[in-house]
Amino acid sequence: MGGVVMTPVIDAPPVVASPPEDELSTVVTSEPRPQADTAAAKEKRTNGRSSTQRMPVGYHAAAVAASVMPRLDARSSDGTILVMARQVGKRVVVSQFGDTPLQALESYVSLQPQERPSPGEHEVLVAVRSCAVGWVDLLMMSGQYQHMPEPPYTPGLEYSGEVAEVGSGVTACVEGDAVMVDPFIAGPRTSGTYGAAGGFATWAVVPERAALPRPRGLDFDQACNLLGSYETAYHCLIARGRLQAGETVLINGASGATGLAAVHVAKCVGATVIATGRNDAKLKVVAQQGADHVINSRAAEGEDGVSRFRDEVKSLTGGAGVDVVYDGVGGPISIESLRSARFGARYLIVGWAATPFVARGRGQRGAPNANVVPTNLIMMKGLDVLGCPTVIATQHDPSIRRERLQAVLRWVDDGKIVPLVSQRFALEAYDEAMRAKWSGKYVGGGVVHPPSVL
Repeated sequence: MGGVVMTPVIDAPPVVASPPEDELSTVVTSEPRPQADTAAAKEKRTNGRSSTQRMPVGYHAAAVAASVMPRLDARSSDGTILVMARQVGKRVVVSQFGDTPLQALESYVSLQPQERPSPGEHEVLVAVRSCAVGWVDLLMMSGQYQHMPEPPYTPGLEYSGEVAEVGSGVTACVEGDAVMVDPFIAGPRTSGTYGAAGGFATWAVVPERAALPRPRGLDFDQACNLLGSYETAYHCLIARGRLQAGETVLINGASGATGLAAVHVAKCVGATVIATGRNDAKLKVVAQQGADHVINSRAAEGEDGVSRFRDEVKSLTGGAGVDVVYDGVGGPISIESLRSARFGARYLIVGWAATPFVARGRGQRGAPNANVVPTNLIMMKGLDVLGCPTVIATQHDPSIRRERLQAVLRWVDDGKIVPLVSQRFALEAYDEAMRAKWSGKYVGGGVVHPPSVL
């Protein structure tokens, strides 16, 4: 910046109170600046990706220190000192894998300062406004998910926010745009350069193509609960399960983020939904969200496993059973679900939330606790049992994503799907947020809100 030299701030006077926000001016450390200083005060440094801070009139430079330390001052050609601050936010960091997700959360996850990063030529700096709290984020902390990010990394698979800065070669978005970050391109579930760029942070640097426009009609909380859950539901129900209008689907774990997305997607294509869960209050919400029938699968007091709900399902389907089973739970409910299917039905294996410790912790892999399915029921009912790993399938054949992404965004535009977000936490309460997710305390999605920085 012509005519400007950088001088370190050594001693700062005491912080003084801030006046109303509408009285804005450039911070100076000398006497009030003359009018001629205005142009210099507004000048931006582009090579260092730092800009002059805009602060209330009379608000001393030392007041910046609490949230934007450390800093250097720039002195213009006429001697006026301008505050050039390197902003500091916060991020959650996973330093190593734990034996279990909760043990990792207790011992190896912390909240740390985060200096504002600078985007490269074809990169975008996102100021994160909201990040989904995901079940997968928890499994990743113990290395028990199929993809293992390399520690240290920041969790948060899906997030949304505002474009804070763009690289010189970026054309798809500009500063101030509302975006959602594509979890298939950037974040802990991806490999390579952007695998550490999770959304439990004030900022994230992502490639230009990962910064997708936030859909109209969705706020930041809803936008960061869209792609992962609804693309999974579409891939499982439509691409793999071939669910059609007029068919009946049994959706297990319907009160979770992905389960509730499956309810919404099934209704979009005209199917009848029978939803299972273990809590009457949650099931009431699931019914309000579109499920035609709900069944409490909790076993009677003193009994193990799940309730015998086959007869209830058969009664709801005229004795035939369901056409499709969407099972993201696994464990004991799988057997009862197989019994509830009609002959020739499609059984979709989406996950195993009831038995999360299939693999060893600390990323040791193997499957010492592998789930087992009754092959006799599969054979006698002529069932199609289909594995539905959405991300892995997309990695093998990226072309399958275009159709489902278009369908999901079209349903959003039509107002047919709106992600339910029922819990919100400050980023500083990340521990509480993740424990609430692990124990299934809420319906649909939950989010954390990183702190905003001047």
